[in-house]
Amino acid sequence: MTGSLFATSDLHVAYPDNRRIVDRIEPESADDWLIVAGDVGERFADIEATLRLLRSRFAQVIWAPGNHELWTHTADPVRLRGEHRYRELVRMCRDIGVLTPEDDYAVWHGPGGPVTIAPLFLLYDYTFRPPGAATKEEALRQAYATGVVCTDEMLLHPDPYPDRESWCHARVAESERRLAATDPALPTLLVNHWPLVRQPTEVLWYPEFAQWCGTVLTADWHVRFRAAAVVYGHLHIPRTTHYDGVRFEEVSLGYPREWSKRGPAPNPLRRIFGAPGQ
Repeated sequence: MTGSLFATSDLHVAYPDNRRIVDRIEPESADDWLIVAGDVGERFADIEATLRLLRSRFAQVIWAPGNHELWTHTADPVRLRGEHRYRELVRMCRDIGVLTPEDDYAVWHGPGGPVTIAPLFLLYDYTFRPPGAATKEEALRQAYATGVVCTDEMLLHPDPYPDRESWCHARVAESERRLAATDPALPTLLVNHWPLVRQPTEVLWYPEFAQWCGTVLTADWHVRFRAAAVVYGHLHIPRTTHYDGVRFEEVSLGYPREWSKRGPAPNPLRRIFGAPGQ
């Protein structure tokens, strides 16, 4: 197997400038795979159309949801909430041949492989708290006082769970079980919309936003589950960092007002494994 394994996230195709960038995404070879680490868009039809387009171009597409896909937006005729919306997104992905966190983990056998690719859906539990906040309630009070409040508080419903942290803990337990059952002879590529460790949030301009960015329950997963690399998005700060010797790739495109500062035509694809021309 030749080709490269690419990753991207936070395409936010509701923005026309982002849509034009996504429409130009092309693989380098017929063997290339693509990981999409969440926040394709908010409206169900846009998410489906975008994933369908990418699946028509890449040999395999693997998707993990972000918070925006889970919103029940007033502009979306699909009114499903919480777990029911997520399951409908999974059903749609299966219809178009896109792998999800609910499917068997694929193994990348190309350059850098074999590697088990584990797309995860973990959410957050308000444990990435800003300085001075000892509880979720204190962290939220700080956020509301400073005006830095994630739209999830209004649009991401946890139904049938009582709150988002309960949904997060259920997802963490299920994902931990599945990762523990993977082939111990193979390294993993862990994919999650939210960062698995707290450190990437330390560069946020607004530390209050970190509480919507992950959970301390996954702080050692990159070591425990033999990660060759970790892919995430959400922060809109694309970069490569290393923690405990493991490569972490933040692969987001972000909003036009953000990426336009980095150049007029950003490449939304990050090569995780492989090399040009392979």
